[in-house]
Amino acid sequence: MATPIIFGTDGWRGVIADDFTFDNVRVCAQSVADYLNGAGLAPRGLIVGYDTRFASEDFAAAAAEVAAANGIRVHLCQEATPTPLISYAILVKQAGGAIVITASHNPASWNGFKYKLESARSASPEVIAELERHISRIQASGMVRQMPLDQALNEGIVARFDPSLPYVHHIGELVDLERLRQGGLKVMVDSMYGAGIGYLRSILSGGATEVTEIHGERNPLFPGLQPEPIASNLGELSAKVKEEGASVGLATDGDADRIGIIDERGEFLTPLQVFALLALYLLEVCDQRGAIIKTITSTSMLYRLGELYGVPVHETPVGFKYVAPKMLAEGALIGGEESGGFAFRSHMPERDGILSGLLFLDLMVREQKSPSQLVDYLFSKVGPHYYERIDIEFPAGERETITHRLSVSKPSHIENTTVTGLDTSDGFRFLLVDSTWLLIRFSGTEPILRIYAESDSTARVKGLLAAGRRMAGV
Repeated sequence: MATPIIFGTDGWRGVIADDFTFDNVRVCAQSVADYLNGAGLAPRGLIVGYDTRFASEDFAAAAAEVAAANGIRVHLCQEATPTPLISYAILVKQAGGAIVITASHNPASWNGFKYKLESARSASPEVIAELERHISRIQASGMVRQMPLDQALNEGIVARFDPSLPYVHHIGELVDLERLRQGGLKVMVDSMYGAGIGYLRSILSGGATEVTEIHGERNPLFPGLQPEPIASNLGELSAKVKEEGASVGLATDGDADRIGIIDERGEFLTPLQVFALLALYLLEVCDQRGAIIKTITSTSMLYRLGELYGVPVHETPVGFKYVAPKMLAEGALIGGEESGGFAFRSHMPERDGILSGLLFLDLMVREQKSPSQLVDYLFSKVGPHYYERIDIEFPAGERETITHRLSVSKPSHIENTTVTGLDTSDGFRFLLVDSTWLLIRFSGTEPILRIYAESDSTARVKGLLAAGRRMAGV
């Protein structure tokens, strides 16, 4: 029996040579071809890109061969490319969509298959359901078309291209790159061996700002780290920032659609602080207005900023497949999630770790503040907010037991704080007084239980996380 292929929070992911195989990638590519033909989008062509993981370029070639055999013109990235550039290339080429071979932040043994819509955003739940229907049918029939890549290249059905030039030109319209180059910052970049290698360094070069990059070469093993820009994976970047006296540390994940930030003291800024600071930058420094779209795992600081600047704040389940359509519907200024992925109205409704990092640097330059000073300034407006997340692996067979345990748990107090509400739209989120919250949910991409908490002190956050573990029984 064929391995079921199920799309999670953002695409389908699996262990290389176990369930992530060439045959399964071809099945996914055939489903995309069938979707494009059925939706009348096939004549617009397809972008195919990939990251720095093991054999990603070969999996991408296999996907391109399937699309070409279905009569779909393919723009194939000539080298490992950040997902934001691939997404933006959809708009540049006016393509019908894009396939991205990437497992984003997952461990080295994983790879993945993402699909981006013609609007450059993540596939919607409706499109995902259609792709999965096609996949089930294709797996049952075994009907996958293929054309050798050399033949497709010779016939011009597939053409290799470089998406970097139009992207960098566009970024230069969104932020004054020359101001950043002459800003005199000392920036430490950790590309985490991922697809973002070299981009921040090259964009910022040529002026008074000094950029040093670590993990800036391709290594599919990701030795010594997992390519997710969270505190536990950024110890070397933190140490380098302190050793070199850097102004800031910026880290991009495996496909560079997320950002992690280390302050000048070598301390990690939580993604919730970064989200709030980017919103503050747009609202106050840039004097822009528009709705803010947040996932349920994002900070309550955004509600306070919405009150201060007179803009609405809307909430969605976790995943940019929910954030992006809400951004488009509301003409939103910014959208983001707890994992460090942020999108901007002036750009596209999709995460971009490179642009997010540049906008954060612009905030530093224009306000002439260090990252820690920016956090202090943010707290002066919205009050202190601290946050932490813990990830716990669990046996797959325990999922139903954990879910039942949480569903029958209806505490009136957690850590001596009154529970004011329970939201079960995506996991179990307990709302407490004074903007405090605790969320317990399963990851959409990995066999992991995540527990999140935000409150007004680190001590309360740690107490809430411990309480969450007890409630889940893990």
